[in-house]
Amino acid sequence: MRFHPVSERRTYRASALIAGLALFAALPAQAEWQLAPEQSRVQATIVEITPNGPVPHHHEVRQLQGNVSPDGTLRLPLRLRQTDIMDRLGQLPPWLSGVADTTLATVVTQLPPERLDALAVGESMTETLMLGVQADGQNRREPLEVRFTRESDDTIRVHNAQRVALDGRELMNNQTVRSILLLLGYEEIGDEVPVELDATLVDR
Repeated sequence: MRFHPVSERRTYRASALIAGLALFAALPAQAEWQLAPEQSRVQATIVEITPNGPVPHHHEVRQLQGNVSPDGTLRLPLRLRQTDIMDRLGQLPPWLSGVADTTLATVVTQLPPERLDALAVGESMTETLMLGVQADGQNRREPLEVRFTRESDDTIRVHNAQRVALDGRELMNNQTVRSILLLLGYEEIGDEVPVELDATLVDR
């Protein structure tokens, strides 16, 4: 009997390739998560300091948009047009109308895609994310504890898991933000601006 080692090796490689493809096909596909704009917002409470005492005002940045890349990176640009300030001011002055669609800040963070995919419906997990904030040519990094809750096979709700507040003094030092606050009549605000994240991730 004659053997054909080359043919046998080819048959073995073909069988291994077929087996590998079958195994890959049997694995669950990784979800492709993105923010649902109509269900994603950040709410903020600005406390105006007046002669009659502090007066709280509630604002929000809505229509948050961003895709989670395969490595878990989420890049979130924030624009003036996404805020309810546009509704309150009405027609913007010419010097400010040009920045309505300009990115005021970009938030970049890293999500754990494999852990999001592993969440069972009704299950929650808490993660501490590092937020990189790019604004006015400066980069800052801040930790944020976030709670993820899977509501369905293709929906995950996202909330901050702890109280979060921005520095009111830093906001007033930002020339664009200060100009907008002055237009709203806020000549002085409190040292803290509490914010609350309410967002929804959906599988594309």
